[in-house]
Amino acid sequence: MPAPNPNFLKALPGISGILVTPFDNDDQVAPQRLRPVIDRAIAAGVHILTANGNTGEFYGLTTAEAERMVHAVAEMVDGRVPLVAGVGRSIGDAVALARASRAAGAAALMVHQPPDPFVAPRGVVSYVQRVAEAGDGLPLVLYLRNDGIGLDAIEQLCRIPGVAGVKWASPTPLRLAEAIRRADPGTVWVGGLAETWAPPLCAVGARGFTSGLINVWPEHSVAIHAALSAGDYARANALIATMSAFEELRAEEGNGTNVSVVKTALRMMGQDCGHVRPPGAWPLTERQSSELQRRLGEWGLLGDGRSAAA
Repeated sequence: MPAPNPNFLKALPGISGILVTPFDNDDQVAPQRLRPVIDRAIAAGVHILTANGNTGEFYGLTTAEAERMVHAVAEMVDGRVPLVAGVGRSIGDAVALARASRAAGAAALMVHQPPDPFVAPRGVVSYVQRVAEAGDGLPLVLYLRNDGIGLDAIEQLCRIPGVAGVKWASPTPLRLAEAIRRADPGTVWVGGLAETWAPPLCAVGARGFTSGLINVWPEHSVAIHAALSAGDYARANALIATMSAFEELRAEEGNGTNVSVVKTALRMMGQDCGHVRPPGAWPLTERQSSELQRRLGEWGLLGDGRSAAA
């Protein structure tokens, strides 16, 4: 098996920025609209970019669209930072996306946790093993949104050859601490609940975090990561408090406005990436839009598109 990409392993404890998927007025994917978003995130110092994550409406894309996105994003990133490609859904789709992502030049695969209503813990292990085989040496990051599969299964998953990290997207820091204790010390744990949960997850061993904010305000995410890396929790929490209204808006309607807030913010900033597909909420309500516009103005993100000082 080829050795994992050293740049990816070095970057994994950093910020994993989850890119939106742009759509045009005919509801077709429009990857080129992402170019300014990608360029700004890289310039700000975001460590990793991810195509086909949940902020990218992965479950709203066809497999063909997801393949197109990973190829297009790889071309725009052009090796400047490691690109992680989300794969998942049926095992056939996941295998096809793993192969397409490898061909596109992705540095690693992020394996979405199967949402099947009859998922079995040992079935998840088999699922990830199949994806690892299809990836043919690409490192894997497990995306765990639900730790209900149990710590025994999580321990088995982390032993699968090629698993380099775990994106822990459950608000259970004590369970995370126990999972880390059981795992190989070389496994990298990433907080999967964005900036707001980064401090408690970091405190028990998650050395990086995911972010949808990087589409809009990457400089602020980088400042939060720098504070946590320095052990300055007071500064990190103060910076998080500044942007907490953004995440609160994203959590409304059962988290159905998660991507809608990001895409509306980009539209307000003059970097339109289109609408959000059902079942996401689109458009935002008048109240939500007004609150978002007020916050973007406070943060200096309107007008010339430049951020206020973090």
